Amino acid sequence: MSPEELRSLYGPPSQRAVEKILPHLDSHCIQFIKNSSFLILGTTNEKSIDLSPKGDPKGFVKVINKNVLEIPDRPGNNRIDGLLNISINPKVALLFFITNVTETLRIQGTAEITSAKIVLDNHKIKNRLPKTVTRITIDTVGFHCGKALIRSELWQPEKWPKDRPIESLYNIIEDQTGLKSLATNEKEVNKIYEKSLY
Repeated sequence: MSPEELRSLYGPPSQRAVEKILPHLDSHCIQFIKNSSFLILGTTNEKSIDLSPKGDPKGFVKVINKNVLEIPDRPGNNRIDGLLNISINPKVALLFFITNVTETLRIQGTAEITSAKIVLDNHKIKNRLPKTVTRITIDTVGFHCGKALIRSELWQPEKWPKDRPIESLYNIIEDQTGLKSLATNEKEVNKIYEKSLY
């Protein structure tokens, strides 16, 4: 569908929806980020798009000033899809969550990657430094309403599955690739994770 067809179908956004988008962080945005322990980072290399989860104790994203954020990169599988994308196209999008809060915070901006020790030192956890930190200069920021999270019942523990509804990750990868599983159940997988969190 064309933009014109979509606008005709949905109608115009409300004044509140338009004016809530800010060019920088205000005190409410900063408070949200300081209480967030999880976000999703969206990047693109203009050929493909990556969504990367980022999580640490709340406050792990540092607010440098009303225009700049810093996000540490913790140990993973070394695919570094998002970082490689940023090296090609620095435009990024962020979606911040707070546990048991239905609203989210959306940010768009321009990223750069640094390995300067003076920056890494600001993100030390358990005496371990990240290899890199992504610094984001904000273009736009705005809160998103809680309807999606309410509909999903995401923060309602009574709606959570009592048992894991899918196989362990390594069993899935074994099925997909033929590579021998490193762990046969969720408990064993979590032990592997815990050895390399930082």
